[in-house]
Amino acid sequence: MGENRAEARATGAAGEPRRVLAALRSAGGELTRLLVPLECGGCGEPDVRLCEGCAAHLAGVRRAEAGAPRLDRLHDGAPWPVLAAGDYTGPVRELVVAWKDRDRADLTAALAPAVRRLADGLTEQLLGEVPGGREIWIVPVPSTPAARRRRGREPVTELARIVTDQVSLSAGARMVRALAHVHRLTAVRDQVGLGVRARSGNLAGTLDVRRRWRPALEGRAGGGQPVLCVLVDDVLTTGATLAECARAIGRRGGFVLAGVVLAATPAPGSRGLSAGASVQAHPQAR
Repeated sequence: MGENRAEARATGAAGEPRRVLAALRSAGGELTRLLVPLECGGCGEPDVRLCEGCAAHLAGVRRAEAGAPRLDRLHDGAPWPVLAAGDYTGPVRELVVAWKDRDRADLTAALAPAVRRLADGLTEQLLGEVPGGREIWIVPVPSTPAARRRRGREPVTELARIVTDQVSLSAGARMVRALAHVHRLTAVRDQVGLGVRARSGNLAGTLDVRRRWRPALEGRAGGGQPVLCVLVDDVLTTGATLAECARAIGRRGGFVLAGVVLAATPAPGSRGLSAGASVQAHPQAR
């Protein structure tokens, strides 16, 4: 009993700095909102987090994998599906950058309707074919430790929570922070500005399943079939990040069924993402 009390006191003492830091961040955010006028994260329109015009650029549920050459983990001759809400250009690009790297955490609530539509599209087009009882993990793409320290948060995890809550209304799902960056002898560079091959090489071998989740994947969650995973990220460019996530999950016995992203870089010469394309479940999902 004495040991338990001592452990509780130690845990409380260790947690106090985190609580103080969280309170300071919250107070700082409130002060910032008082001193800095609210504006649209996409175009700068005053007195609104996300204006109607910019929100309209994220109003779709469209297939995006065709423009990502690194999604070469094929399912019967076709890349696994990735759903996106819009194109990563113009105001959408400004919006995502503001949300992730310009202290606009308040934009998460403004992005939520677009993310819920993506989750509904995922459920209607794909997860409806998954038999009851199959394990579905909603897996956020992890931030690098450096990015997490710089931002003080993991924005993609916020998206994954929204996806999980919406999917769970009609299908069994839970968010699992299954992936983590692992130490590598060569440093990982920022992906911005890198080409297709450079992005793939930059990320190769950098992700693995966290130890606590390996038994579930390797034991196939007790059902003898792979745990089905849906990856969540903010932006799809070449697909190198999602491909590395799928490699790490597959190596431990899981199976990536699909991806969900806020926006995707349009393929050269395209008119944007392919709207309305149907999604067929892979046989392993059935």
